[in-house]
Amino acid sequence: MSGATTSAPEIPGQSTPQAAGVTSDTSNSHTPKRSWWADGAAVAAGGALIALHGSLLGRWVVDDAAITFAYARSIDEGLGPVQQAGAAPVEGYSNPAWLGLLVVGRRLGLFDHRAVLGVPDLILFPKALGMLCALGVLIAIACAARRLVTRSWLVTAGAGVLLGANISFVAWMFSGLENPLYACVATVLAATLVRAVTTGNLLGRWPAVASGLLALVAALTRPDGAVLAGVYPLLLLLTLRRGQLWPRARAAALGTAAFAVPYALFIAWRHLVFGRFVPNTAVAKAQELPDAELFGRTTGELLTFAGWPLVLVAAALIGIALTRPGMPRAALGAVALPLALTLCAFGILEPDWMGMYRFATPVWPLGVLALGLAAVGLAERGGPRPRAFIAAALSATLLLSWSAQGERAAAFRAEPTLPMCLVVHRDGVMFNEYADRLGTRDASVLLPSLGGTLLTSDLKVYDLAGLTEPTIADALAAGDAERLRRYAFQDLRPTFVHAVGVWARKTGMTEPRLTAEGYLPLYRTADGGGDWVRADAVAHPERLGPLRAWAARAVPDAYENGRERCPTHH
Repeated sequence: MSGATTSAPEIPGQSTPQAAGVTSDTSNSHTPKRSWWADGAAVAAGGALIALHGSLLGRWVVDDAAITFAYARSIDEGLGPVQQAGAAPVEGYSNPAWLGLLVVGRRLGLFDHRAVLGVPDLILFPKALGMLCALGVLIAIACAARRLVTRSWLVTAGAGVLLGANISFVAWMFSGLENPLYACVATVLAATLVRAVTTGNLLGRWPAVASGLLALVAALTRPDGAVLAGVYPLLLLLTLRRGQLWPRARAAALGTAAFAVPYALFIAWRHLVFGRFVPNTAVAKAQELPDAELFGRTTGELLTFAGWPLVLVAAALIGIALTRPGMPRAALGAVALPLALTLCAFGILEPDWMGMYRFATPVWPLGVLALGLAAVGLAERGGPRPRAFIAAALSATLLLSWSAQGERAAAFRAEPTLPMCLVVHRDGVMFNEYADRLGTRDASVLLPSLGGTLLTSDLKVYDLAGLTEPTIADALAAGDAERLRRYAFQDLRPTFVHAVGVWARKTGMTEPRLTAEGYLPLYRTADGGGDWVRADAVAHPERLGPLRAWAARAVPDAYENGRERCPTHH
């Protein structure tokens, strides 16, 4: 198959290459012979743009990613799925597929072992994985485009430019979190189904099984990735023709089983090991049932960020492409369906505190693929005027979109979401020093910023945000702050408590309550929070004064200098 398109109308559901709007080289002597060099150059250029934008974020890795790093360390060291030695098994992560890649990297000596040119591999390795996934996204886009349009390199190049300029996509691809794998799998799924449609093999075993397994990887990368399990059955339903019910039902059942059977086994294992059917993180974040108001608000904000003129032009082009005779409608549907489902998944999730539309990462590559295929496909089938109109509309709306995003992108690059390095210095190193200067033994700390602390702390760590503390997660989900405090002060009895800002207010870990529970201040913040130590754990009270004077200097310095310097010791 050359992947070139014809102008013959597609018959949805027909199981031949011609039904997808393509022909073989032997059936059309005018089909152009295309090499891979142009597509390869477009992939390389797009990857370079994404890498260049990502480099502007420096060593930034978001602190939540370091929670998974800590679990990878424990698993590789034979401790099991625990946040640190001696802790009980808790699923304080929601990305087992990404966790598996980190464990493999650590086992191979590529992760959590050393620094390269002064940069810890705790930062380098996940960023390298992000770059590989970005290239995987672009390669999948190129493969899909080659099957549907003649100038496939235009689709790939346009995708590289759009993704490389998108701070939401770039930031979360290099954040250390699982977003790169999710985006890559979603795009590969679309490309796989495009190939199945254009080769007339949509009902074959391989597309059915592959779609189910890719959806499985997505669901094990992020819980909301499970929505991709609906792509293949929906595509079969939307291309259904009379007399084809049974073959399509059989193919849908095979694809669903490829996803559902291993996923059910994983859920059973999760409940056996952790005692929950969902990750503990999902309980702590208290995801509620979706409603129309939430969906409208979150998707509206996302589309506003993308730029409404661009969104409207893209929707119009995709809509025309899906309805115009001669366009490969079933193949375009193979891209539009995962785009729609991932957009819906984004819309029903509670807004994420990390900002910059973290849950929308797969939406961007699927969106630019759908837009590119529609725009180039229509231009190739149209005359000079339609081509000029498409070029002018896209150019104008892209300029408007980029100008609107520029200020937000600059602000995020200047101060990205809670860097791991900051938490390493502010919490991990700081509380180690508190314990050393006070001479406390078997010390523990309760705090909400967990990732960098777990990587560097010598103390037993308790999670005030509940991600790795089931009892705290249940209390947060129920909105029962008093239950949380009783558990913290009566059962955990941490040596140190750190709570500032929203976490001090949300949990009631403020000065009056901490004082009443027998805690002494080491460092106060303007919002009533700060660092506290349990009075009966201080064996040398005379050390408190000098320690407070030291903290008054050291804590601001940690905020000032902790954003880029990450130690590798543990």
